[in-house]
Amino acid sequence: MQPPGSYVHVKVEHELFTVEKNMLIESSDYFRALFESGMRECTQEEIQLQGLPARGFDVMLKVLKEDQPILDNEEILDAIECAAFLLVKPLTKHLIHIISSNNCILMLQAASTYGVFDLVHASAQFIRDVYVNIREDLSFLPEDQLDYIESISPSTFVAMATHSPSVGYLDDISRTICYLDEAENHWTTLTSLPDKASTSLAGITVLDNNIYIVGGVDGLSKQIVKSSFCYNTERNSWSEFSSLQHLRYNLTLTGQDGCLLAMGGMCKNTVLATVEKFHVASNTWSFAAHLPRPGAGIACARTMGRIFVCLWLPLDTTDVYEYRTHKDEWLLVTTLKRQQSYGHCMVAHQDNLYVMRNGPADDFLRCMIDCFNLTKQQWTALAGQYVNSKGALFTAAIRGDTVFTVNRMLTLIYNIQEDKWKPAKEEAGFPRSGSMHTFLLRLPKNRLTTLHQN
Repeated sequence: MQPPGSYVHVKVEHELFTVEKNMLIESSDYFRALFESGMRECTQEEIQLQGLPARGFDVMLKVLKEDQPILDNEEILDAIECAAFLLVKPLTKHLIHIISSNNCILMLQAASTYGVFDLVHASAQFIRDVYVNIREDLSFLPEDQLDYIESISPSTFVAMATHSPSVGYLDDISRTICYLDEAENHWTTLTSLPDKASTSLAGITVLDNNIYIVGGVDGLSKQIVKSSFCYNTERNSWSEFSSLQHLRYNLTLTGQDGCLLAMGGMCKNTVLATVEKFHVASNTWSFAAHLPRPGAGIACARTMGRIFVCLWLPLDTTDVYEYRTHKDEWLLVTTLKRQQSYGHCMVAHQDNLYVMRNGPADDFLRCMIDCFNLTKQQWTALAGQYVNSKGALFTAAIRGDTVFTVNRMLTLIYNIQEDKWKPAKEEAGFPRSGSMHTFLLRLPKNRLTTLHQN
């Protein structure tokens, strides 16, 4: 290992970059092998890379320095070439995080050419989710790429209602998780909740295409449910996993990079600031950095490999924080000051965070949406008013460039545009009472066939 502060000059095309050796060794398999090989390059102050674009190398350095650059098509091509040749996993992850309708086909083709298979798969998944909108643009793709795209299940809109644990000998047919069959305009049962599971004030999220349920309460007494549950989508089976160290309800659960994050919530009528992290591989919980202040029912969104939460302050103020996973710290990103009455939700699309709020107080069913662009660091208010009976927008989920919202009456689907969400389609409402939890899953095709046959 190189001593701290050891630098090397890297010449790419006609540009010379001064880079910390440790950063290259930790991030690039190519440089790790080079500097540990014992070859004369190990001691040289200047290294020349042949055949690589300087622009791609510059993008790589920005990513390694924790920037989140939005790239044009030429930068994407150069970055993919560098990611492939230098074996830079953080750069590949960043490219996956910025896949969009405008670049997904380019990403797929370039990643296929250079053999960046994680990016190939992620691009194919995104294309499958926006397939209907870009079908004509796919006609020139090779047959093997088209077959690969079509072999992937698209993301499906899934919903569950609020339930307390049930008595095992009672057949509660409403304790089901259902998905929207868009072709048939019908909600179909995917699975039933375990008897001991609660979705009332529980933390619920999807990680690696599996559903996780943590905490919650049992009945009006608000007795905290100790057990945690995971639904394996591929195997169509439920299992229990380790309980939180500090039991809670009305918590927020999210997941990323093989870990769950349980944030805030309540215990014995006390609002919590504690955060726990569950490591799926080791089936263990550990404490993470506390929230900047206590919070319950916290709005949360993930985008571009980043986790964001909304924390309220008195008098119509919302602070947006980012949890920096690698540093285990919270960073204030921005503050929103708007008149609002109760409750809000946050969803994300590319480098935009959408914060939905009720208000003003005399019209709480009217939903207003503010958008914060992470790249420009600017707030804008979306044009129009988003009214949906019983607050359906507070259960929003985004697939590709499409927003799904739902209540008992209807599922309303929007297309995301630059300054507004445009209503695009109405489907059947979710036939359950109470609050709802919604998310996206990729259901195995054999599982869908079985469900339709039944």
